Amino acid sequence: MPEFQTWQLLLFPLFFGLGWLAARVDIKQVVRESRSLPASYFKGLNFLLNEEPDKAIDAFNEVVRVAPETIELHFALGSLFRRRGELERAIRLHQGLADREGLPAEVQLQALSELGQDYMKAGLLDRAEEVFTRLRGTARDDEARRALLEIFQLEKDWERAIQIAADMPGLASPKEVAHYHCELAEREMANSRWDSAREHLETALSLDRACVRATLAVGELCARDGDDGAAIALWQRIENQNPVYLALAAPRLMAAYQRQDRVEEGLRLLRGYLERYPSLDLLDYVFRFVFEHEGTAAARLLARDELQRNPTLLGLDRFLEARLQELDGQERADAELMKSAVSAHTRRHARNRCTACGFKARQHYWRCPACGGWETYPPRRVEDMDFTA
Repeated sequence: MPEFQTWQLLLFPLFFGLGWLAARVDIKQVVRESRSLPASYFKGLNFLLNEEPDKAIDAFNEVVRVAPETIELHFALGSLFRRRGELERAIRLHQGLADREGLPAEVQLQALSELGQDYMKAGLLDRAEEVFTRLRGTARDDEARRALLEIFQLEKDWERAIQIAADMPGLASPKEVAHYHCELAEREMANSRWDSAREHLETALSLDRACVRATLAVGELCARDGDDGAAIALWQRIENQNPVYLALAAPRLMAAYQRQDRVEEGLRLLRGYLERYPSLDLLDYVFRFVFEHEGTAAARLLARDELQRNPTLLGLDRFLEARLQELDGQERADAELMKSAVSAHTRRHARNRCTACGFKARQHYWRCPACGGWETYPPRRVEDMDFTA
């Protein structure tokens, strides 16, 4: 290791002096730049820090008026407008930037992008589409394609959604594109174009072998053609694809088994599903089928066993429903009162919930209405146990 030399101590004050000088230069530059900004700019920052966005917007408006060269502040102000729902003001501001002559090309492209987002937030999808189409082939092409894909999904223009996803691999996952084809298949089925629907469903399954939606629909086509055996075999595959969706298959399966006079076999299958993959909806379906085909006692035993395995309010509600048929007098009145309270809470608070954003609703969606995620909204109701809600 080299020996330390005394003269090297002289380097420390030299380095310190250079650092001090650099800091002084930087501070002077900051001071010069800050003095060139209007006082309204600092007022606006202060209002933002104090969580007073209305006053901040007024202050920044003043800055933009007296210092129109502050482009970044224009964009910040436009974002504030959009977040607060003042979309007309955001649109005017961004449109003004996009139309202003003499600005760098990148600034005008950014202004167009912000304008397109304003239109989307306002629900003006045709105008948003026009703006993002103008951005195709520019430095913001990727951003434009993502926005256009979202617009096509909102407009349910599935053909163009498929096309833009094909033009830019990675923009949409195979699972998402499979759902686009399922959407087209549902449209074709609604118009009795069965062969075209089947083609779309086959394409969906080729893209995503685990596409439960396509499996359900192909089974429906088989059942429509009178081939219930093939339909049952298809719907049974859902256990391997994603057992959460067995609740959607249960009524279809039972209807097919009934048409084939195989009710006992169908109930045995659904009981097994419920035991392996407990869910509120599956319990509801199986309870109804057992109640109808095997009677009150069998339905009560089913609900009791399920309560012991998975205590839920819906399970208690179904148990009381069956128990009521076996009671009379004051005992029946007491049980009816209890069931009424449990049923009211279950109806109010049992919801499907998006696994991505937490959005809740009573019905199932293949695409979450809130965040737009595909298959983030499983048909699996969750009980909210907050009795104060």
